[in-house]
Amino acid sequence: MASNPSKIKTKVASNERLKSLKNAFEAKYGESPLFYACAPGRVNLIGEHIDYCGYSVLPMAIEQSILAAVSLNNSGMIQLANTNPQYKDYEVACSEDITIDKDDPKWYYYFLCGVKGIQEKFGITHLAGMSCVVDGSIPPSSGLSSSSALVCCAGLLTMEANQKSLSKVALAEICAKCERYIGTEGGGMDQSISFLAEKGTAKLIEFQPLRATDVKLPEGAVFVISNCCKEMNKAASSHYNIRVVECRIATKMLAHRRGLDPSKVSKLSQVQTELNASLEEMLALVEEAFHPEPYTREEICKLLSIPSEQFSTELLSANTQHVTHFKLYQRSKHVYGEAARVMSFKSVCDSEPADAIRLLGELMNQSHVSCRDLYECSCPELDQLVDICLKSGAVGSRLTGAGWGGCAVSMVPSGKVESFLKAVRDAYYTPDPRRAAMEEQSLFVSKPGGGAALFLED
Repeated sequence: MASNPSKIKTKVASNERLKSLKNAFEAKYGESPLFYACAPGRVNLIGEHIDYCGYSVLPMAIEQSILAAVSLNNSGMIQLANTNPQYKDYEVACSEDITIDKDDPKWYYYFLCGVKGIQEKFGITHLAGMSCVVDGSIPPSSGLSSSSALVCCAGLLTMEANQKSLSKVALAEICAKCERYIGTEGGGMDQSISFLAEKGTAKLIEFQPLRATDVKLPEGAVFVISNCCKEMNKAASSHYNIRVVECRIATKMLAHRRGLDPSKVSKLSQVQTELNASLEEMLALVEEAFHPEPYTREEICKLLSIPSEQFSTELLSANTQHVTHFKLYQRSKHVYGEAARVMSFKSVCDSEPADAIRLLGELMNQSHVSCRDLYECSCPELDQLVDICLKSGAVGSRLTGAGWGGCAVSMVPSGKVESFLKAVRDAYYTPDPRRAAMEEQSLFVSKPGGGAALFLED
């Protein structure tokens, strides 16, 4: 668990993707890469929008990944290029204080988050000059964590290029922290599974301290990912951070309601810990403490006895200063309910009852309803796709990732996979030319993949 990322010797010529990336690198820089770094995307099976509230989540890495070819240079520059022509080249001086524009989340800023995280961890004043070409097989803005995989890949290769060494856990924690430079207040799930994943198993990821436990998925079913083809860049919108802020406010309000010091807690899980309460008791407290109607700023300030300026500076983020109403009842009810579903999901996997697949499917369906109705992080396209997946033979289907677009994950009995894929293809992708053109990378069976690694040419 505390081990360092793998360094794997490989024959590049026998791996089509590595070979293609090596050719692109040589065409760009006129030399061969020194090494390669890879970080996978992930699909979250259950546990949406609760990692930043301190609760465990249950993702698995997918086989799609961010892959980078790297060499060292003496130019004093970090040179970045991408195999996808829509992503422009970029370079920055190694001695500069790296600046990341939160208001303009370009692909290379995510890369630079990882670079900056390693630079700050080790206090490196002059980074090694690097030439990099990045290749991604994770559909962008799909809820499969392409942006976090890019941050993790950049952190890993920057560590290697500057001859430093860190454990997977330390890298995950650094990358979770440094992704906030782009403005996303994530909880650490994406970076944790990207580093800690192991082939063939999902993981229960727990926080404070960070640890990952194997979760054996039941035989007789597979997970199918389907992209609704609506993109949502969570760093470029405030949807995501508004939910983070609403959970933060709900934390303070629940603490105040139960006589705790609101300044001592910032996450909903901490209130549960301080009260030594069960998740069922926390759900009862939500019903007692909050009214279903949205709360205004003025009402919250009055209840917490704080001035408006303190509310803005301590509870809101930079891109949520405009928000006037907050759905505290709905958000906290989702978080405590979803946290309970995660533990139920793991319990079913561990105990392996005869009807495990049905039970897990029901938990996934309940999760989607909660994401749709209480957290309001779905969208019409995702709801339509989830409905089609259930009608096509899935026992459970739910949105995965931040939401507001991106992907659904469905649990499908192994014997029904081909008929399921055809039914979803016919109902969702074929009727729409734009979706049909994206189908190849939008509908696929996913197996649990391995974690981030370095590759050296054998």
